[in-house]
Amino acid sequence: MYRVNYPGFLGCLFLAMLVGAPAFAQINISGEWAGRYHEDQGDRVPGDVQGDFTGVPMNDAARRYAESFDVTRVAILEHQCQPYNLPHIYRGPLQFRIWEEKDPATQEIIAYNQYLGTYMQYRTIWMDGRSHPPDYVPHTNMGFSTGEWNGDILTVTTTHIKKEFYRRSGIPSSDLTTVVEHYIRHGNLLSHVIIVTDPVYLTEPYVNSQEFVLMERGNQNWLYNCEYAMEVPKPKNEVPHYLPGKNPFIKDFSNKFGLPFEAVFGGAETTYPEYMPKLEEMMRKQPR
Repeated sequence: MYRVNYPGFLGCLFLAMLVGAPAFAQINISGEWAGRYHEDQGDRVPGDVQGDFTGVPMNDAARRYAESFDVTRVAILEHQCQPYNLPHIYRGPLQFRIWEEKDPATQEIIAYNQYLGTYMQYRTIWMDGRSHPPDYVPHTNMGFSTGEWNGDILTVTTTHIKKEFYRRSGIPSSDLTTVVEHYIRHGNLLSHVIIVTDPVYLTEPYVNSQEFVLMERGNQNWLYNCEYAMEVPKPKNEVPHYLPGKNPFIKDFSNKFGLPFEAVFGGAETTYPEYMPKLEEMMRKQPR
């Protein structure tokens, strides 16, 4: 009479199942993606109105910078073809391509590469566990990025980003920003969440989200032709700006929509639902 060693038998069966089971792969985010602008369309396509700082947890230093900003600055030769940096570029008209880079020996993904049609920018998201470089390493528009999978969410951390703007109305970003991105795919849609921390100009993390759709037929319009040209004659050494209190357009947004100037001038407090009663009280006190 034979006796069956059930614990041993079950252990062997479990090992056999592991050997025969397929490897669990991460979701595929490769492809060509185009923006959808149903969210924050006014900010992302035509651009925000001067004096619209709503939704940005900016500090007084950023506010003073934005107050003095003259939008004609982008017309001078040095700034005409200046690329957006990482926190800014995904907020405008954009299509981008993602492709994998694999180790030839193991076929493991060591990086995701991106080509962004706006300003023809390239970036690499390293997936091989490498650390970020020292602070003194030169900064770039796209920075240095590392990524990891958390379930079906690709989380990317980027440092070493050049300073630029969060919005075209002149809200500045510093070269000390750290950006955390989350890529979440649902079928042919890709959700992209950006969380920015900036110790120079922000008092709290600045969060934005946008959606992209897979271009199944592809797109050949990937070049960004930009040529420098003197569009408006002006003295060579003139830097467009406004002195404190002299910007004639700073209240355009609040006047256009009948909103209290304090409420549209940014700050962490204005980004929370708890600010609504205070806003309603200010609205009641406004002259009609």
